[in-house]
Amino acid sequence: MSDMQDTMLLGSEGIKKTILHGGTGEIPKFITGAKVTFHFRTQLCDDERTVIDDSKVVGTPMEIVIGNMFKLDIWETLLSSMRIGEVAEFWCDTTHTGVYPLVSKSMRRIAEGKDPVDWHVHTCGMANMFAYHSLGYDDLDELMKEPKPLYFVLELLKVQQPSEYNRESWALNDEERLKAVPVLHGQGNKLYKQGRYQEATQKYKEAVICIKNVQTKEKAWDVPWMKLEKMANTLTLNYCQCLLRMEEYYEVIEHTSDIINQHPGVVKAFYLRGKAHMEVWNEAEARQDFSRVLDLDPGMKKAVKKDLAVLNMRMEEKNQEDRDKYKGMF
Repeated sequence: MSDMQDTMLLGSEGIKKTILHGGTGEIPKFITGAKVTFHFRTQLCDDERTVIDDSKVVGTPMEIVIGNMFKLDIWETLLSSMRIGEVAEFWCDTTHTGVYPLVSKSMRRIAEGKDPVDWHVHTCGMANMFAYHSLGYDDLDELMKEPKPLYFVLELLKVQQPSEYNRESWALNDEERLKAVPVLHGQGNKLYKQGRYQEATQKYKEAVICIKNVQTKEKAWDVPWMKLEKMANTLTLNYCQCLLRMEEYYEVIEHTSDIINQHPGVVKAFYLRGKAHMEVWNEAEARQDFSRVLDLDPGMKKAVKKDLAVLNMRMEEKNQEDRDKYKGMF
C-alpha cells in the first residue's frame, strides 16, 4: 500500500484518502450502470468526530447506480478508488459537502419509513431551504447554514456490472443510444421553455446516461471520447440550468465544478456556477466565477454586468438587514 495511492485520488481537489482496511483484487470497473453497494459513516471534523449518519446503525447498506446523476456526485468519485472489502476514510472539503444535508435528509426519511425507497427521484426542489426553512433535523440545519468539511468512512461491499442485474436501458445498443440523444435533448429544451423544469431534467439526464454508456467503450481523451464528453457537458449544463430554476443551488455548484475541474475552458459552467454562488450568498466565489466568464468570453459582458448589479444590490440589502438585526440587540 503506497502513500501514492492515498494522495492520488483522481486529481480531485479537496479530498484526502486514508485506507483503514485494504480490500482484495483489482479496483472494480465503475462503468455507467454499475450498481454499487456500500456502507457509509459520515462524521464531522470536530474533536469528537461526531457521527451524523451511519448506515450500519440503520442496518441496510446504501446502493447507487453509477452515472445516474446521484445527488452526491462525490461518492461516485470516492468509491471508484476502492477495492472490494476495502474500508477507507475520505476527508472532503466544503466544495464537495454542501449538498450533503439534503441527501442525508432523504436517506433518513427512507430509514424512518416516511419516504419511498426510490428516493433520488424525489429529492428535487428542496435545496433552497437553507437559511429559511428547516430540514426537520437540527444537525442538518446547522450544516446547511454553514457547510463544513466532512469525513466519509466507506466500506465497499460489491459492484455489479450492468449485465449482472436487469436494467431496461441496456436493451438499447450504442447506435440507438446516440440516436436517442438529440431527441431527448430537444424534448428537454421544449419542456424547459414551457417552465416544466423537473420534467426537463429527466430528459437531459437520460440523454447524459445514454452518452456515458457509449463513452465507456472509448479511450479517455481520444477524439471520439472528447466528442461525447462535449455533448455530455452541454446536456449537464442544460440540466444545471433547470436546477437553478428549481433552486437546487448546491447541486448546480457540484455539477459545474466537476466540469470545470476536467475542462477549465467551459464558459457556461463558470457562468452557471457564479449564478448559483450568488444565490447562496457566496459573494467572493460568485465574483471570481463571473470574472472568469469575462476572461473567456468578453461577449458575455452585458449579461455579467446585469448579474453583478443584482449581486451588489443583494449584498447591500443583506448588510443592511444584518445591521438592523444587530441594532435591535443592544
